[in-house]
Amino acid sequence: MKAVTWQGRRDVRVETVPDPTIQEPTDAIIRVTSTNICGSDLHLYETLGPFMGQGDVLGHEPMGVVEEVGSAVGDLKVGDRVVIPFQISCGSCWMCDQQLYTQCETTQVREHGTGAALFGFSKLYGEVPGGQAEYLRVPQARFTHVKVPDGPPDERFVYLSDVLPTAWQAVAYASVPQGGTLVVLGLGPIGDMATRVAAHQGVGRVIAVDLVPERLERARARGVEVIDLREHDGADLAETIRGMTGGRGPDSVVDAVGMEAHGSPGAKLVQDVAGLLPSFLTRPLMERAGLDRLHALYSAIDIVRRGGTVSIIGVYGGMADPMPMMTMFDKQIQLRMGQANIKRWVPEILPLLTDGDPLGVEQFATHRLPLDQAPEAYAMFQKKEDGCVKVVLKP
Repeated sequence: MKAVTWQGRRDVRVETVPDPTIQEPTDAIIRVTSTNICGSDLHLYETLGPFMGQGDVLGHEPMGVVEEVGSAVGDLKVGDRVVIPFQISCGSCWMCDQQLYTQCETTQVREHGTGAALFGFSKLYGEVPGGQAEYLRVPQARFTHVKVPDGPPDERFVYLSDVLPTAWQAVAYASVPQGGTLVVLGLGPIGDMATRVAAHQGVGRVIAVDLVPERLERARARGVEVIDLREHDGADLAETIRGMTGGRGPDSVVDAVGMEAHGSPGAKLVQDVAGLLPSFLTRPLMERAGLDRLHALYSAIDIVRRGGTVSIIGVYGGMADPMPMMTMFDKQIQLRMGQANIKRWVPEILPLLTDGDPLGVEQFATHRLPLDQAPEAYAMFQKKEDGCVKVVLKP
């Protein structure tokens, strides 16, 4: 089968790889009908190379049709149309019983001290072959799937794999009070969708910050107040937002940027240097010093009002980052964070996809390309060219 494979920093290729097979009774094989490129994939493309293996199959936002099943997959059957969450979880361990599916005790990658295994996401999360391919093996398939109805196009449902539940959790964790104000930092796919979710849920006021004109316009067109980051430095941005909110600041801030933030040249230099070194030298360096660029998080802490909440949904990965603890303590800030527990939120979201399209998911993608054009799509997405916000690939 054809699959998108990682070959090195900023080097992905579509290659022919072996078809997946049933390896455990809990496995299923799906024929992928749509699969997306995620902002997290750009971390692998750019900064997390030391944790990748040459030939790793990428992708964690697929959907398709079940082609084959093992003997212990519950009511999942051949022919079912399914979306595959990016995390692999058993649905029955203690953590899953708490609906903390990203912490599944059955699939935790204990070798690296990380949570549930993820599709297509490096040695840190199990190095499980991903879904940017014609076929995908789904471990723990009894629970690791979302059945969706036949009829509507894939783009009505494919974002259940990541974007929709991740944005939904970001807003839920933000805990915006009735009539309150939410600021969203970053208008990539998650930030963009978070503004839509917040507006749909009746958040009193939604303000979004980015520096890409096309992304700002997408949000503005849906009634979101926008701030162009190119017109502000960090301190000026916080003062501007306080000025828009009665001098107090917003009740909640969603950091949808993570470690790709602009404004941290020192960390970026470490990343760039690390990319030139052998992986056995760069992994400790990246883990301890160079992975995170915390400008967006510092901005969120500065912007949010005293007693407010910062919801971190952008991906961070380092282990030795200085946090402004005095400011956080003094402002009495609440922090909530973590990868989205996909199936925790699906029951709330799915009705919105089967009765109208209030979140605009069918028009959410900016680019729809065949799988063979994945290398060009990655480069375009990474450079933010041609108004690229979200790419759907068709195997």
